Amino acid sequence: MGLRDRSRHELQHRRYVLKADTSRQWRLLDLQALDTRLDQIAHRKATLPELAEIRVLDTEISAVNDDLVRARTALQDVQREITKADTDVQLVRERTIRNQARMDAGQGTAKDMQALQHEVDSLARRQSALEDIELEVMERAEALAADVAKLEAASAEMTARAGGLKATCDKALAELNTEVEQITRSRTDVVAGVGDDLVGLYEKIRASSDGIGAAVLRKRRCEGCNLELNQGEINRFTAADPDEVLRCEECRRILVRTSESGI
Repeated sequence: MGLRDRSRHELQHRRYVLKADTSRQWRLLDLQALDTRLDQIAHRKATLPELAEIRVLDTEISAVNDDLVRARTALQDVQREITKADTDVQLVRERTIRNQARMDAGQGTAKDMQALQHEVDSLARRQSALEDIELEVMERAEALAADVAKLEAASAEMTARAGGLKATCDKALAELNTEVEQITRSRTDVVAGVGDDLVGLYEKIRASSDGIGAAVLRKRRCEGCNLELNQGEINRFTAADPDEVLRCEECRRILVRTSESGI
């Protein structure tokens, strides 16, 4: 850089130097501490372990409830089969009773009695077959009912567990939100003490610097990027007026001087 360029750079630097008394700069560290805590709370709220468990449980509950709907539907279908099978058996029984009554009464010719006996025998075989079908359907219904009961119990248990997690989560969120409200009120007072000009610069830097807009200069090291000052920076900072707002050459964060700065 030539002499003219260096002079122009120095003039520009002096032209845009921000001034703020040391008390305002120190208050900026209070503001940074509050904002850091707010960021921590936001991260905590987004990463509560209960939230992840609830999401997993909600997925599992949804899957179990889908299975439960299918199982209940299947059970209802089988129960209709039972009703139909029972009706078929009952019709055969009633027909058998009527035929047997006619036979017992001796109504009709010998040929008629023989036909009735043949029908009664056929009805007995038909009833036996229908009762076997009804028994098989009832066994399927029993198995499906057991599946439904098992799924209902699983759904109820997981729903209760999810409810407990949500209650724990709600309590934690409520506590964090209360802290946010307290910090926000304190922040308003701190911002007023820092001043709009310094807060404006701080907010601009913070937005592009991982939430850290201001850091302590401690033992000639920027606590924003944790890099030690070079000799040129040390000389410039040592010569700076106490109310000059310093910026780290490396990370561009505002550097606040304290008794531990070492300059």
